[in-house]
Amino acid sequence: MASQIHNWIDSVYSDGSKFFVSNPNPYMGDTVVIKLRVFKWSPVKAVVLRCIKNGGDMHIKMKAVEERGIFTYYGCELKISQQKINYHFLIGTESETYYYNQLGITDYPPAEEYDFKIVAGYENPEWVKKSVFYHIFPDRFYNGNPENDVKDNEYYFDGHPTIKKNWNEKPCEYSEGFCLDFFGGDLEGIRKKISYLKELGVNALYLNPIFRAATNHKYDCIDYFNVDPHFGGNEALKVLAEELHKNGMKIILDVSVNHTGIAHKWFNRDGEFFPKCIGAYNNPDSEERQYYYFDDNNNYHAWFGVETLPTLNYESEKLRDIIYRSKDSVVKKWLKPPYNIDGWRFDVGFCMARMDECQMHHEVWSGIRKSVKEVNPGAYIVGEHWTDCTEFLQGDKWDACMNYFGFGLPVRWFAGEKNHFVNRMKDFGLTPSSCTAEGLKKMFMQNLARLPYQIALVQYNMYDSHDISRLHNHKDISFETRRGVIIMQFTFPGAPAIYYGDEITLDGTTETVEGCRYPMVWDEDLQDKNCLNLHRVLCRLKQKEEALQSGGFKILYAKGYVISYARFTDKRAYIVVCSQEKDSVEVDIPAIVIGMTDDSRVTEVFGRFSDTKVQNGALKVKLKPCETLLFEVVFPQN
Repeated sequence: MASQIHNWIDSVYSDGSKFFVSNPNPYMGDTVVIKLRVFKWSPVKAVVLRCIKNGGDMHIKMKAVEERGIFTYYGCELKISQQKINYHFLIGTESETYYYNQLGITDYPPAEEYDFKIVAGYENPEWVKKSVFYHIFPDRFYNGNPENDVKDNEYYFDGHPTIKKNWNEKPCEYSEGFCLDFFGGDLEGIRKKISYLKELGVNALYLNPIFRAATNHKYDCIDYFNVDPHFGGNEALKVLAEELHKNGMKIILDVSVNHTGIAHKWFNRDGEFFPKCIGAYNNPDSEERQYYYFDDNNNYHAWFGVETLPTLNYESEKLRDIIYRSKDSVVKKWLKPPYNIDGWRFDVGFCMARMDECQMHHEVWSGIRKSVKEVNPGAYIVGEHWTDCTEFLQGDKWDACMNYFGFGLPVRWFAGEKNHFVNRMKDFGLTPSSCTAEGLKKMFMQNLARLPYQIALVQYNMYDSHDISRLHNHKDISFETRRGVIIMQFTFPGAPAIYYGDEITLDGTTETVEGCRYPMVWDEDLQDKNCLNLHRVLCRLKQKEEALQSGGFKILYAKGYVISYARFTDKRAYIVVCSQEKDSVEVDIPAIVIGMTDDSRVTEVFGRFSDTKVQNGALKVKLKPCETLLFEVVFPQN
């Protein structure tokens, strides 16, 4: 019966995981086995793997190598003879030839952009697949040592004084505080909350910048080689990293090496905050002048026109040495003992080492990767990018991006927020539309289908951050809607990242960036227990289940405002069904295409009552308005 209802073409599947590539991270000279599967009853007569070697296409006939469950698996050997190999499949019946790549099936030869890809010798941060990140804005998390707090009028920067805030106050708007309002959070405070983080279920931290700087966000660094004393200095980082590692947790640090602050000793425009140095701006003969861009009139290039952030010039070989090449460089120092951090998040990575006719970014990022991996091959490299960044995610530059483009902004749009990219350009007369499930599917796949699967599985998936309003602070976003976004975050390929306070529904505003940087609430009576428990369940599920770490990914249904996808192995699957419909709906999810049959064991993870049935390989689901269900499916083992 199922063979008559479900189209065999929908069962065609392969990916770059260990379930379809015998060694997903091979080295040059290795031979791997590539597999593809399809329903047993499919009218397939031939399967051929087509790959590109030495610029030309090569075809390898695949053989039926096994039958498992309801699938026939085809396989062939492929020798890894070049650093990057891309491939797709040709599938023949009596009358047709189909082509299958990461985007799906066509009946015409596809462009190679969406081919499956293998990167030889890719130094994979394997630990990321089992990680749940917790993103901390240090000044706003917890004050562990009031003795190192910034005081009122302790110093002036860019003509404005520092402001000491009480923990339960709201942050100043920029026009009031100029990013010089401080709450006293520090590294000792993070260390004292490790037990909270472990109970929540996170096992990796990402900290916004902690190096010496004038502002509360510290993206205006004045000293890359020292942790800010108001955060506890270098010793505090050493102690924190040691304690995290003892507790089985990782730590990555944030740094902007695209620009410095104007008070950096290399630059020092007007002497404020670092008064004893005469840098490149004030001294035209300064050796450090080569680190920046100056014209003949002593005008400097500032990042995005922000005068306090002079742009670094990577035409300088000496700058490259200081930042990443020398043994004591910025990038290497903190990866080594006694700090032993586990990776870097690079601020504004999308525009670094790029200046008009001099585009150095590919060369510089390859160099940074080489330097990082020399110290720690398992270190995690995350670049900030808000739009399409697949050029950086091909195994030779970043491991991951801040996944705004591939996950965060699409799911926010689907949840009912205005299209971020269009809304930013409303002055041009552009009108944001709503996002359907079909639109969300296209956005997911246009990104995933161009990544090597090795790299897709270690993306940094967030929907909130220090740079964008918290989704739950938008008055039109209900908890049920947000709950669906959270469940998708924990089940999507890659590592989920909780922005501090999201788990307790931290207060904030949506008009300016200061609104997403409120201090953490530690009074348990004021925390959202429902949301906290949701995160705890999902954190443990992510760290326990192989299907959510290294399993396949397939979108099963996308119509109207209901989307469903699965993460799966050959033994188990997790199926997300997310509705943003305003009314109750009933949908049939064709889960047979991932191996679910009528005798599979199906349970809803959160025990939500739902009239769910499995019939002829379809999961029949009733959803309340804006409801999301998460099903665990255990396949029968033959």
